[in-house]
Amino acid sequence: MSKVVVVGAGLGGVSVAYELREELAKGTDILVIGEGSEFNFVPSNPWVALGSRKREDVVMPIGELFHKRDINFSAAGVKTINADQNSLELNSGEHIDYDYLVLCTGPKLAWENVPGAGPEAGGSHSVCTVDHAVKTHDDVQALYEQPGPVLIGALPGASCFGPAYEYVLSLEYELRKRKIRDQVPITFITPEPYIGHMGLGGVGDSKGFMEHKFREHGIKWICNAKVTEFADSHCHFDELDAQGQVLTTQQLAYKHAMFLPPFKGSPAVAAVPDLCNPKGFVITDQHQRSPKYPNIFAAGVCVAIAPIEATAVPVGAPKTGLMIESMTSAIVENMKALMAQSNTLVEPTLSALCLADMGNTGAAFLAIPQNPPRNRNWTGSGRWVHWAKVAFEKYFMYKVWRGTSEPIYEKISLRFMGIERLKPPK
Repeated sequence: MSKVVVVGAGLGGVSVAYELREELAKGTDILVIGEGSEFNFVPSNPWVALGSRKREDVVMPIGELFHKRDINFSAAGVKTINADQNSLELNSGEHIDYDYLVLCTGPKLAWENVPGAGPEAGGSHSVCTVDHAVKTHDDVQALYEQPGPVLIGALPGASCFGPAYEYVLSLEYELRKRKIRDQVPITFITPEPYIGHMGLGGVGDSKGFMEHKFREHGIKWICNAKVTEFADSHCHFDELDAQGQVLTTQQLAYKHAMFLPPFKGSPAVAAVPDLCNPKGFVITDQHQRSPKYPNIFAAGVCVAIAPIEATAVPVGAPKTGLMIESMTSAIVENMKALMAQSNTLVEPTLSALCLADMGNTGAAFLAIPQNPPRNRNWTGSGRWVHWAKVAFEKYFMYKVWRGTSEPIYEKISLRFMGIERLKPPK
């Protein structure tokens, strides 16, 4: 029987582990290696930051849940990978051999690119992890008590913009509820060439929609912004033109700042020769498999995907939840084929479906596939999106508790919207 090791216990790692257990032979040895013993449902972190969720609402004891599904688990984390020898070393010193390796390591947060940025340096806050969101909540409470200017946005090279849009509009809603909005100027600072770009070149009329929402709620915005430093409660940045030339150098004072960072790859993964690009993201073919090491697969944020287009300030391409699950389904099907000595491999559709909560309303973005040109390109909005995201949170957490990957009613619902995880066989 084969031994499959999954590195990472986030959205991608959990999804692929459950699907592997469902689809592979019962005797297959599956081991998941995480860093820590908790699963964090990351899309809910903005709610933690704003107080509508507690930390315990969005984390789960993933080791216990894996054990119930006959999946082995280690919280030690990976120190080194010896891809030529099909083995790896854990931070605990233990050595593990594998037949197949699935990398779902997620990102490392590259705060060091901008001096003063990030919760550790203290210049800005974040919702990238649940512990960051808890710290952000403390700062938001201080803002409510002593209102002042707010800056929200993303740093140069960021690829995940949805949470910033969610956060700025949800925070604005909370300020209005407390009747202190008039005391809190809000500015959105982003490397995107226009509002609603989101690293995707826009989805439907996302540009017009987001500009309308920002105007409606009195939120100023600055695009093509290259943040250079956080110091003494001031954000320093250059505003560039379309050709990348500096138009102005500015600094804005703030009482509260939340910025999303650029990502880079896991050090243990990035150190494997010929596995990754210079930023440490895993290079894969159309089957989610490493061209260099055919028994290594990768899914999620750790996968190398080229930017949609060149921009004045660098922005990356995001990996949404549906896109990640598309990758994991392809990995499972292709691993099954290889175990059966078949050359019939499948490709993920890499579609994007994003539900962005905005307090008492929301916006939905659907791109099939994620990169243009697209077969479907749609933006919708309304209070229904807020409730749809709440329902998705409960549903996904339920899937994790139950140990299922894609129940039949989920397949039917996605097909009703014209969404498939895998491309039809050629």
